[in-house]
Amino acid sequence: MSRIGKLPVALPQGVKGAVTGGFVSVEGPKGKLSFKIRPGVGVEIVDGKFIVSMTGSDNQAKADYGTARATINNMVLGVSTGWKKTLELNGVGYAAKLQGQKLVLSVGFSHDVTMDVPAGVKCNVQKSSIEMECADREVLGTFAAKVRQVQPPEPYLGKGIKYSDEKIRRKAGKTGKK
Repeated sequence: MSRIGKLPVALPQGVKGAVTGGFVSVEGPKGKLSFKIRPGVGVEIVDGKFIVSMTGSDNQAKADYGTARATINNMVLGVSTGWKKTLELNGVGYAAKLQGQKLVLSVGFSHDVTMDVPAGVKCNVQKSSIEMECADREVLGTFAAKVRQVQPPEPYLGKGIKYSDEKIRRKAGKTGKK
C-alpha cells in the first residue's frame, strides 16, 4: 500500500474542492483544475480534506493510488500558490522575447524558433531568463521541457537553455600535445 496515498490532502483557505462523476475538481485564486479518477481508486472529501482510497486490488489500482493523491495535492498547491519554473539562456547572442502568446528564441540557429505559449502559462522574459508561472504543474513542466529541448546545454562551454537550479557537468576540452 502506498505511503503517500494514505496521507490526506488538506484544502487551504480560499480553495474549494469537489468530487463529481468520476472527476476531482479544485478551484482557487490561481485558477480551476480537474482530474479524472482512474478505476480502482476512490476519492472523497471529509472535513475539508481529500481522502484517497483504493477500491480495486489489482496492480494497476495500487500504482494509481499514490499517483492520484500526488496529482490532487499538486492541483491544490497549484490553485492556491501556483507553480514556477525559470529557464536561463547561456551563450553569446542568445535571447528570448514574447510576441503576444508566442515565445521567440534566438539561440544560435540561422532562424528564430517560435513556440506557442499554452493557455494558462504566464511568461515573463528578462534579459537572459524566462520565468514561467502556471496553476497546472504538468502543463508548466511540459512546456519548460520543450523550451529547454530547443537548445539543451552542452558540456564544453555550457551554452544553451537550462533550468535555473540545474547544474551542468562540464568536460575538459582537448589539450595540445607537449
